[in-house]
Amino acid sequence: MEYKVNFTWDEESDVWIAQSDDIPGLVLEGGSLDALIERVRFAAPELIELNKVSAAF
Repeated sequence: MEYKVNFTWDEESDVWIAQSDDIPGLVLEGGSLDALIERVRFAAPELIELNKVSAAF
């Protein structure tokens, strides 16, 4: 399955932001794009699993 994650630069806050409509709860920010991508790589699978569990109830 594929999940879309959007990365945008917030000039006012001077940070990168990652959001996904496909992965509820995924909203992260980071000072560099590389660091943010790495954070998403770790957080996304956990959130996907948590969302599956909560949807079962």
